[in-house]
Amino acid sequence: MLAVPPAIPVEASLEPDVQEAVDARLRRMDDEGIVARIWGRDHTVWRPDSTEIADRLGWLTAPHASRALVPELLALAQGAAAEGLTHAVLMGMGGSSLAPEVLRTSFGVAPGGLDLRVLDSTHPAAIAAVEDQVPLGRALFVVSSKSGTTVETRSHMAYFLDRTGDPRRFVAVTDPGTPLEAEAEAAGFRAVVRAAPDVGGRYSALTAFGLLPAALIGADVEALLRSGADAAAACGGSVGIHANPGAVVGAILGEAVGVAGRDKLTLRIAEPVGSLGAWIEQLLAESTGKDGTGIVPVADEPGLATTADDRLFLSLGEETPPEPWVRLPLGAPEDLGAAFFVLEFATAVAGHVLGIHPFDQPDVQAAKDRTQEALASGEIKAEPPVSLEELLGQVRPGDYVAIQAFVGPDPSLRAALQRARGRIGEQLSVPTTLGYGPRYLHSTGQLHKGGPNSGVFVQVVEEPREDRQIPGRSFTFGRLMDAQAAGDLAALRVRGRRAGRVPLDALVEAGDRG
Repeated sequence: MLAVPPAIPVEASLEPDVQEAVDARLRRMDDEGIVARIWGRDHTVWRPDSTEIADRLGWLTAPHASRALVPELLALAQGAAAEGLTHAVLMGMGGSSLAPEVLRTSFGVAPGGLDLRVLDSTHPAAIAAVEDQVPLGRALFVVSSKSGTTVETRSHMAYFLDRTGDPRRFVAVTDPGTPLEAEAEAAGFRAVVRAAPDVGGRYSALTAFGLLPAALIGADVEALLRSGADAAAACGGSVGIHANPGAVVGAILGEAVGVAGRDKLTLRIAEPVGSLGAWIEQLLAESTGKDGTGIVPVADEPGLATTADDRLFLSLGEETPPEPWVRLPLGAPEDLGAAFFVLEFATAVAGHVLGIHPFDQPDVQAAKDRTQEALASGEIKAEPPVSLEELLGQVRPGDYVAIQAFVGPDPSLRAALQRARGRIGEQLSVPTTLGYGPRYLHSTGQLHKGGPNSGVFVQVVEEPREDRQIPGRSFTFGRLMDAQAAGDLAALRVRGRRAGRVPLDALVEAGDRG
């Protein structure tokens, strides 16, 4: 007798026209066999051309396929702890860092596990904070990069290899055949964990990129995968489409944009899994923000945002947010595997509904190219600062304000930026986002450049008090950060976006006024 997959009920309160469109969409998807075609890895669900689709659907079977990795990952974690290591520093960006951060903040560190810290900033103060707060002699360093070429991660690796002089305390997680794989083997790293090459970075939570950090902190990796497998079964091709949580949520997200213009998805995610918001932010922004359309995820917004013409609220857990809303019963740490999978499936379905390609990121490279040009020339041309009032004066109804902050990890400064964000949202009655550079380049950068032209981008840069040289490079971390900030601002301007750099003090003061 076949086991019945656990139900993951979706609750929603939508406008009548949106609900009608969702019902019609689900019927059409059922008639066209969309769910079965997704499971059959049929690229025509999204595009006639299979490029970056046929080789990006491994996440569908990751909850099962990744079980083969578990003995290797547990042996790595147990071996490190047995040698007296107490901490782990994960160096990665975007899909390589966000799921590990969710797991660490949600599960904490089990007895005998390693205290995990994620490093995804090039600000020299972030490098200094790791040196000051982590006992480097008792730390395992995880170099996590799908491509093996990520400039931030490679710079972190070079720096801490030079500082420790001990490659046996380094582990690489990367796709087979990357430069990182070859260099890690040549250097004598403790291990090279080869990730599934047919899974894109933002869909990789249930692969080695998420599971090795989970093992290091002592989380129950098998239970995480079982949760994901249960969700995969609930989203399966034999499940009635109205009972399929991924299909239903994906249809709601897509139709809310297309029918009602509700493209600001405001996330309501309670602790202890609140950090899941940043993971969802990347998943949706990078997957849907292209071709002039997309879903703008709004995570960790201060205050109590109320309903508006362009908002849809997504709740994970028991909270009932303002209308219109959709809710999934996946708000506990033990539900994370299921939350990862259902939201990945929903994002793929939303891409089908919106008529976009949910697995590529065509506009991300622009900022990277400009960064490399600036570093190669040795000249960083930043635009002159503009006044905050002038920039915010360009905000129109239906817009959102995105603060892009290249700052260190100082909690008081980050709290001040949140206050400024809250004040701006309150005064202008628009959604706001806050991204830290260069981390946001790997999460929302695609949406900013390729999505709807509804963003006003406020960039601030905190000048470092001291810098750090990157071994083997002609530039420092401070120069790299400056080039990334200038490159992204230039890329936004080329796209005709309303963007400018404002003095950091001016933004902080705006949050403290009134």
